[in-house]
Amino acid sequence: MTEVRAAVEDDIAELVRLRALLFETLGGDFFNPGSADPSWRVTCAAVFKEQLAHDGTRILVVDGTDSTDDTGGSDGLAACVIGTTELRVPSPHLPRGRVGNVIGVVTDPAYRRRGHSRALMRELLDWFRAYGVDRVDLHASRESEPLYRALGFADHPDPSLYWHP
Repeated sequence: MTEVRAAVEDDIAELVRLRALLFETLGGDFFNPGSADPSWRVTCAAVFKEQLAHDGTRILVVDGTDSTDDTGGSDGLAACVIGTTELRVPSPHLPRGRVGNVIGVVTDPAYRRRGHSRALMRELLDWFRAYGVDRVDLHASRESEPLYRALGFADHPDPSLYWHP
């Protein structure tokens, strides 16, 4: 059984490690540009510290365990998920104007295929329901898409575009 808990400030270094792993795993110059300034990790740690205290953000983790340590000591984090909420102008399909965003789900390669992502997502979706969101958005890799579809995610009817200054 996967035990999910809320992240705490002591987890920040591991959260940054997992966030970097996410982009390394996705590959390609868009997700992990070779020209990227490594100082983004320092900024990321500062943002995590701020977001841990923000009511509209939920960061959940699964602890890793070192199988060689019979005391059950921690071996960093096995996995994490980040969820945020935003308030938009209400509309017929967003009656309360609340949208949830799954910012990233990542599992350390040593802990994959154990149900951690599913457990994290279920807990995060429960939090979104309690928070009163009208919709939850996420971007899925090809490998993770079956998990999200099994959890009830579907194709979004709006086209997705982006602008990068």
